[in-house]
Amino acid sequence: MLRSSYRWISDRYRWVIVAAGGLLGCLAIGAMFSLPVFLRPIADETGWSVTGISTAMTIGFLAMAFGSMAWGGLSDRIGPKPVLLVGSTLIAGSLAMASRATSLVEFQLVFGLVLGAATAAIFAPMMACVTGWFDTHRSLAVSLVSAGMGMAPLTMSPLAAWLVTLYDWRSSMLILAGVCALMIPLALLIKRPPPGVEEAQEVEAGASPQASMTVRDAVGSPQFLVLVLTNFFCCATHSGPIFHTVSYAVACGIPMIAAVTIYSIEGLAGMGGRVAFGLLGDRFGAKRILVLGLLTQALGALGYLLASGLVSFYIVAALFGFIYAGVMPLYAVLARENFPQRMMGTVIGATSMAGGLGMSLGPIAGGLIYDTFASYTWLYVGACGMGIGAFLIAMLFKPFPKGTAAQPAAA
Repeated sequence: MLRSSYRWISDRYRWVIVAAGGLLGCLAIGAMFSLPVFLRPIADETGWSVTGISTAMTIGFLAMAFGSMAWGGLSDRIGPKPVLLVGSTLIAGSLAMASRATSLVEFQLVFGLVLGAATAAIFAPMMACVTGWFDTHRSLAVSLVSAGMGMAPLTMSPLAAWLVTLYDWRSSMLILAGVCALMIPLALLIKRPPPGVEEAQEVEAGASPQASMTVRDAVGSPQFLVLVLTNFFCCATHSGPIFHTVSYAVACGIPMIAAVTIYSIEGLAGMGGRVAFGLLGDRFGAKRILVLGLLTQALGALGYLLASGLVSFYIVAALFGFIYAGVMPLYAVLARENFPQRMMGTVIGATSMAGGLGMSLGPIAGGLIYDTFASYTWLYVGACGMGIGAFLIAMLFKPFPKGTAAQPAAA
């Protein structure tokens, strides 16, 4: 009777968790990725270099990287809600403070360090929470939350672009801070998975590695190391193209407002990609779809070099957005298939840390390349190389055998 009651609760409320998680991710990622839209207005008004402003994004990704495992581990101990509330408050506050920055260093620290660390408090705890609420349709649920994060280019980026046509960048960023304050009531909806759900998952796992694995066993396993390295190279592949898409399109002669629509097309395609890859992962296996997606992503990065007009940018952005966004939820699925729920925050936080480090390369590398060569060509060539690396590493991933326990780490 008790287990039936838990099942009744989880079957209904788990979709509330998915919806709230998607909205939280949309606002958090939208806050971070408002900077590509503000990049040129900030440079024009302040005289700060493109590289210097882009460095704020790099600092943000580094802060996300090193904060992810810490926030994820904390959510394992105290639950996701307190972590999400702190992160939501910091996101709104850091945007407000960044809008008042009077120097490049101040802007880099507030927008980069504080906002990046705050964003890290959203992704890993939220993904870990969702995987715990679902023992069926897990790939779809994770993909839907991720699709919510993919809504940012369709909502927050056009909002930022519209605001900078009406106000200066400082006022526009302050308004975005007010919008992000909506994250606080959303965070109150997030709850730990009911014990009945986690118990059912452990019974389902049986004598699998989940039954006896410790955190030390997990972080020392080849499966963990491959996931971490793959996510690093995967994110290094698409971080530069994502961040510099608007600036590259403008450099190709496309007006700012039209260039932002390219970013939005990429985001729209990404939403479809997240859901499609999730469904394919449920049917054909997460690893198989991940490997295929990584290879296609590497080749897709080169497509930007063929784009010149608005239509060609739309085509390339749609393809690239569909692929890079589609592969991202599969890391959480692979993590849950191979590691226990009780350490999901730590494991997903670690893979997010690697992804954040990879993401940190693109903004500053693209800025340096553009400032040096007045061209983005080598950015996309380098992105392709990183993508091939991600594909080759992912090929090495071997799931834990079913029905056997993980070997403890050596003393």
